[in-house]
Amino acid sequence: MDKFGLISKHAMKDLKELKALISLVDEPDAELYAQVSGRIHDYGMEAIPELETAWENTLDDTIQQRIISIIHHIQQDHIFAELNNWANFGQNDLLKGFMLVTRFHYPDLDMDKITREVGRIAQEVWLELNNNLTALEKIKVVNHVLFDINKFSGNTANIHSPENFYLKNLLENRKGNPLSLGMLYVLIAQSLKIPVYGIDLPRHFVLAYVDETQLLPEAEVMFYLNPFNRGAVFTRNEIALYIKQMELEPKDDYFRPCSNVVMVRRMINGLIETYTMQKNTEKADDLRHLLGAIDF
Repeated sequence: MDKFGLISKHAMKDLKELKALISLVDEPDAELYAQVSGRIHDYGMEAIPELETAWENTLDDTIQQRIISIIHHIQQDHIFAELNNWANFGQNDLLKGFMLVTRFHYPDLDMDKITREVGRIAQEVWLELNNNLTALEKIKVVNHVLFDINKFSGNTANIHSPENFYLKNLLENRKGNPLSLGMLYVLIAQSLKIPVYGIDLPRHFVLAYVDETQLLPEAEVMFYLNPFNRGAVFTRNEIALYIKQMELEPKDDYFRPCSNVVMVRRMINGLIETYTMQKNTEKADDLRHLLGAIDF
């Protein structure tokens, strides 16, 4: 668009070419179809509205399936690029990383709506905070708002469902797994300068409240929290006991705050595991590819 709101001749030419390419999606020759779909793919996200229009205007099942496949690959490549950019330059924004992986399953996710809802919950917490509260009293406020007022809880009935990982489902159904609940908890707390961080504990995900007067990664952990158990507070000794019971080799990482990239990587790996359990190999393979966006 130019400054007068008119479509440039170049853009019109590109749109005309795109429509012409989409009209060839019924190409019976596999090699020629691969060339056509590749050219359409090169248009990126700009091609999707035209592809969706073409899908609506045909009743041919083969053409519809081809269009769906092209849209899927364009969307997945776009998410890959955005997640890679996030991991390289924007990883401090945990909400964006959380939403990008959620968009893997919900490509039309309304990110503004999600952001507003997370902000609304944080506002509820902020209204009950004051400067005189101790660390434990601040956590009591967060727990009250999340688990009593907003009714978030662990999905114990369907613990292995992949939907438990996605932020959209968590906000709509108020149920999640330890990781999704923990990531939401971190988002709310850190937006209010409450120093809560994730702990990458094997087969479970917990949180740590660190001494806010110290800098990471050396900051001392004051106590731990279990987001899957309504933010219950516990000590380092209980993590040590858990590690012993699980017959794991003790590591400092099991007691120290982890990065946002580690949490998002854990989310993707958890989804791979659940989709594999469901024998949804296509989803699992797509997620293994997506993992490459942050494993470098």
